[in-house]
Amino acid sequence: MKKIVCVLLLLTAVSLSACQTNSMNQVMEVSESQVQMRQIQTRAFDTTDYKKTLRTVIATLQDLGFVIDKADDDLGTISGTKLNGYSLRMTVVVRPKGKKQTSVRANATYNVTPVSDPQPYQQFFTALEKAMFLTAHEVD
Repeated sequence: MKKIVCVLLLLTAVSLSACQTNSMNQVMEVSESQVQMRQIQTRAFDTTDYKKTLRTVIATLQDLGFVIDKADDDLGTISGTKLNGYSLRMTVVVRPKGKKQTSVRANATYNVTPVSDPQPYQQFFTALEKAMFLTAHEVD
């Protein structure tokens, strides 16, 4: 009887250990949807004026009703929150891309849930593209 119990315990332990997955591989796994999301969240602009791009991003967020929480020109990050019965937080990262472009990536969260709907990003980038055009042509 003791042998049977020992064998059953051993088989259970072996079968349970076979079900374990390597969580490190899961953490570092990049899915196709993440790549698509990055494409939705990122735009490149034909300018090398980093500071002007940062100022334009701040102005665009404010025009869209966001209150700027943090802005760091050394890191190129701007965070803003829009409160209107809900909490929409957008963080934008500006960085040089090659010798002739600047990359802008926006990341939004609704309350604490990441926003996967492309519409808020499209609205932001449409407004930013117009503002970048006006800034480039020095129109106030």
